[in-house]
Amino acid sequence: MRPAAVTEAQPGRDTACGRYPAGAGRTVIPPFHGASRSHDLVLLHGQPGSAADWQLVTGQLPGTLRAIAADRPGYGASPLPAAGLAEGARAVLAGLDARGIERAVLVGHSYGGGVALSVASLAPHRVEAVVLLASVGPGCVTCWDRLLAAAVTGPVCALVAWRLTPWMARARLARITRRRGRPLDPDEHVNWQVWGQASGERGRLWRTFLTEQRALLGELDGLVSALPSIRIPVLVLADPDDAVVPVDTARRLVQALPDARLQLVTGAGHHLPRRAAAVVACAIEAFVATA
Repeated sequence: MRPAAVTEAQPGRDTACGRYPAGAGRTVIPPFHGASRSHDLVLLHGQPGSAADWQLVTGQLPGTLRAIAADRPGYGASPLPAAGLAEGARAVLAGLDARGIERAVLVGHSYGGGVALSVASLAPHRVEAVVLLASVGPGCVTCWDRLLAAAVTGPVCALVAWRLTPWMARARLARITRRRGRPLDPDEHVNWQVWGQASGERGRLWRTFLTEQRALLGELDGLVSALPSIRIPVLVLADPDDAVVPVDTARRLVQALPDARLQLVTGAGHHLPRRAAAVVACAIEAFVATA
């Protein structure tokens, strides 16, 4: 196992690019001002999620990074049916073809990270670099994941979750909004906002959720075995206190991928695109400039 190169940043401090505060356990990422070549970025949201999860990030990217955020198959405005990792990767490649993009930087959050890695494995010549945010990977599957993918309990749990959780989320958000007397910012109470925003699609999304859970269990081992063959530059961002995907998964990704580095983002949890948007945007900019 090769040692992982690790840097650390904190959201909510001085998050302008290149001005992360130095201190114990933190390495400053220097600003990059010389790049003029443009890059196409494809942003892949998690589970559940939508293209809107990337709004805070895209608003802070430089003009040389052309960001494309679209709903993944089975979500939102996507006309495609729910898909697993491999089929999701093929959908990404079809999207690149439709836009006339030869190569792109793929940025994937959570389940979207698994899709990004699948694209890199399936068609490495189409991928310039990969950025993974709290991505699925080795050791990420829990007993709950297995329960949600099971033949009998999976459909029942998914259906109940998608009928009750969005309703609970909307009620919770309404109470918080009334108490504060203002709308919530996108980086506040992110878990509730993600579930609440998915409420209008629950008839479709419980099937998407079930399909993705089963694909995760069925395809993850194959993807993990393919990691050493992915020689594209990869940046892995993770919070040590992520309660959804353990940070050990990020470390194992970096150890398995031939050209990968790890950046720890403390205080953001699992939803890095919403809760650490400035850090994520700066990390992408610096990484793409040197990849």
